[in-house]
Amino acid sequence: MAAPGKCLLVTGPPGVGKTTLIMRVFESLKTSNPNLEIQGFYTREIREGSERVGFEVVTLDGRKAPLASSSISTPESLRWPTVGKYKVDLASFESLALPELQVKEDADLFIIDEVGKMELYSSSFFPAVLKVLESNVPVLASIPVPKFGRDIPGVARLRNHPGATIFTLSPNNRDAVKEQIYRQLVDSLRKL
Repeated sequence: MAAPGKCLLVTGPPGVGKTTLIMRVFESLKTSNPNLEIQGFYTREIREGSERVGFEVVTLDGRKAPLASSSISTPESLRWPTVGKYKVDLASFESLALPELQVKEDADLFIIDEVGKMELYSSSFFPAVLKVLESNVPVLASIPVPKFGRDIPGVARLRNHPGATIFTLSPNNRDAVKEQIYRQLVDSLRKL
């Protein structure tokens, strides 16, 4: 079970900058301590012009795979789960994201952006996230805000985790939250 303060969750409305904040914290940590072993992934929008047409999952070392698309139409994709207008490519997501969640002996930090509805369609994803939390390696993750007052069960479980500290991001507090998370992670990593 992750110790208090070792599971840092960033939440906020879509487009507020959760992924940007997490990537800035990651870059700051790698700059200040290049020997840190940081595992994980982030999600990035795929755009055609000004229109968002999907999402991809990107590992921290730059490997990419599709996560979801609004423009794919193959016989196989007809069986994929949907979130809004997007079809979720679980096989592609799992092939890239799940190996990143394997707890290795030298891991210093896990970054998981994000634990959301698309990712939770994978029956293997949430158990892998829980294993990471049980490893006592610090975790920085993003989670969506509850829609219509209802949380996704896996997200609610993370939000209520005894070791979780939640940071609600807004356009006004992004810089302050980034610094707070960075300092908290540096302190956690010193104690390892």
